[in-house]
Amino acid sequence: MIMVLGTVQLAPDKLDGARGAMERMVAASRAEAGCIAYSYAQDILDPRTIHVIEKWRDRVALEEHFATPHMGQWRGVMGSLGLNGRDLKIFETDEVAPI
Repeated sequence: MIMVLGTVQLAPDKLDGARGAMERMVAASRAEAGCIAYSYAQDILDPRTIHVIEKWRDRVALEEHFATPHMGQWRGVMGSLGLNGRDLKIFETDEVAPI
């Protein structure tokens, strides 16, 4: 399994304007065949921080995600939505256990 974890920064006054584009991105990504989970979450202590959590079947699924039309559209609007400070990392794991 591949996981993408990290944060992006969003000006708090831009959240309402960004919400629709973020919802479309999450919905389209979740509909992809290799997507296990995909979500954005606003940090409750720092409203400008959006946590990104993605789980993909494998590296091929993630590469296919990067090539989708909705990913291209997302890249095109990120700046106008006030998203910046992108800090995302890719993790590969085969070990999953409940806590």
